Amino acid sequence: MKNRIDNRFAELRQAGRKGFIPYICAGDPNLKRTVDLAFALEKAGADFLELGLPFSDPLADGIVNQLAAQRALTAGATIRGVFDCVCQIRRKSQIPIVLYSYLNPIFQFGTEDFHRQAEDAGVDGLLILDLPPEEDVDLPKGNVFHIRLIAPTTPPDRIKRIAKNAKGFLYYVSREGVTGTQDSIAASLPEKIAELKKISDLPIAVGFGISNAKQAREVAQHADAIVIGSAIVDLIAKHGDKSETVERVSAFGREITEAIKSLNH
Repeated sequence: MKNRIDNRFAELRQAGRKGFIPYICAGDPNLKRTVDLAFALEKAGADFLELGLPFSDPLADGIVNQLAAQRALTAGATIRGVFDCVCQIRRKSQIPIVLYSYLNPIFQFGTEDFHRQAEDAGVDGLLILDLPPEEDVDLPKGNVFHIRLIAPTTPPDRIKRIAKNAKGFLYYVSREGVTGTQDSIAASLPEKIAELKKISDLPIAVGFGISNAKQAREVAQHADAIVIGSAIVDLIAKHGDKSETVERVSAFGREITEAIKSLNH
């Protein structure tokens, strides 16, 4: 059974376009504003939405996203609150939604309940940062795809094993280390993406470190979609719970969309 992720990538292929996946932390600055930001990003041209599930110990995140999770938890964000937030987005939008999470909150909530409620709310994919594929065999999925991460250091044999059971798309981490903005894109990126495309037919999204329109355009020449998180989260941090936050994020989203669309296919 196809879900919204497959359908959206099929539409992008048909249009000869690359996808834009913005990341925001659900509940930062609060859950109501998260819904506003989701609609604004979609209107600005986002093809997917990656929503962070706030967690107190986000090991793969840099300081910008760590502070966002802290702000969301302080504002009272909970897993049920995030699911409700997704339900509200679904009332007006069919944008594919991927939840970015760590295993601990899912385990504490109850893995079966979590997956069932995520699917009922309208979540399409789960990106569980600290769940090795080998440990993922018994988790219930339903029609919620588990998105696989591949790092620059992942050996070819392991990439084959990861890609074999992957669905939706492969998320390539463009560099070693945690999330955060960077001044440049790794020189090895085109070669790494070319290697991945030989192994898997799945679309490849690239994230971690892309922070402006120039970098987005550069990466989109090779990847099927680009993920931008910290640069957007930083705008939210600077402007807080104000209507101008939505305007600033929207303007940034349009800038990225235009940069990606300017590519000639």
